[in-house]
Amino acid sequence: MDASARFPHLPLKLLVSSFALRTWGTSIERAVPTGELSFVTAEDALAAAGPCDADIAFMTREVTGKSSKDNDTAELQGFQAVLRKAPQLKWLQIHPAGAERPIYRELRDRGVTVTTASGATALTVAHSVLGAVIALNRRFPLLADAQRRHAWEPRLGERSPRDLKGQCAVIVGLGPIGQHIATFLKMLGMTVVGARRTAVPVAPCDRTVSYGDLAGVLPQADWLILCCPASPLTRGLANAALFAAMPRGGHLINVSRGEIAVERDIVAALQTGHLAGAYLDVFEHEPLDAASPVWDLPNVLVSPHTASHSLGQNEAILQIFLDNLARFRAGAPLRNDVGRMG
Repeated sequence: MDASARFPHLPLKLLVSSFALRTWGTSIERAVPTGELSFVTAEDALAAAGPCDADIAFMTREVTGKSSKDNDTAELQGFQAVLRKAPQLKWLQIHPAGAERPIYRELRDRGVTVTTASGATALTVAHSVLGAVIALNRRFPLLADAQRRHAWEPRLGERSPRDLKGQCAVIVGLGPIGQHIATFLKMLGMTVVGARRTAVPVAPCDRTVSYGDLAGVLPQADWLILCCPASPLTRGLANAALFAAMPRGGHLINVSRGEIAVERDIVAALQTGHLAGAYLDVFEHEPLDAASPVWDLPNVLVSPHTASHSLGQNEAILQIFLDNLARFRAGAPLRNDVGRMG
C-alpha cells in the first residue's frame, strides 16, 4: 500500500522547532516524495489559537538542551504545550536515548508512539568512559591538582597506578553504550562483567548477571560503571551497600541518570577513600549545586551531563529520525519504540 492510500490526508504535517526547520528542513524534505510532507513550527503552533494539526513530531536537542530534569526551559515548555494540543499526533521522535520525562508517558497513554535516538551517541559516551577510566587510573586529576599548586609529585612506589590489564569492570546496563564500553575495556586486557535485567549472555562480556545478582559480583569489581536506563529496577541501585561490597580503592563511573546512584553515599565513599575516584556525568539534581562537596573532591571528574556531546551527534540523531520516517510511511515497526522496549 502506498503512502497516499495509508495517509489520505497527505501531506503529513511534521512538528519541529524553527531552528530544526532552518537546519534540517531541506534534508527532511529530500527524504520524502514531493507533496507528501509539510512542516509546522512549535513557535507558530504555540502562538496560534486552537489545536495543532501535526501528525508527527521531531523534538531535537536544542529544544531540551538547556533544560534539566529540575528546570524546564521556556523552549521545552512551549514544545510540550504544542504536543498536548495536537490531537491527531501519532508519533514523536526524541533525541535522547532515554524517555524518562513525564510528557513521554503522557503521550504514550494517548496512543502516541514515542521513539528514542538510542545508539546515536553510544560510541561518544563510550569514548568518554574510556577516557575517564584511563584518566582516573593514571591519576590525571591528582596530577592536574599538583600542576595548579606548582608541585612536583611523581607517582612512585606505592603511589604508582595499578595496571589496567587484569582489573575487573562491572558494567550495569548492556545497551549500545554498555556494549561499546565492554569492547573498549576488553581491548585494555580487563575482565568485564555485565549486569542487566536478565542474565542472558551479552558479548563481549566475560559474564552476565541480572540486577538482582549484582551484589554478588562486586567483591571482584575494581570499576562500577553505570550506563543503564532509569527504571523501578535501577533507581537508587548504586548505594552505600553496593559500594561497601566493592574492594577498597575501586572506582565509580556514572553516565546513566543521576537517580541511579545515591549521591550522598557516593560522597561518603569517596571521602573515606573506599572509592578511590569517580567520573560523574549525571547528578540527582541538575545543574549540580555550587555548594555540593562533589566539586572539591580531588579524586572526582565532574562532567555537566555532556558525556554524549560531539559535533557529529545531531547528524546521527537526524539519520535515526529519517530511518523512522521511512518506516512510519511504510507502516513498518519503528526503531527504538519505547513501548516495544518496555
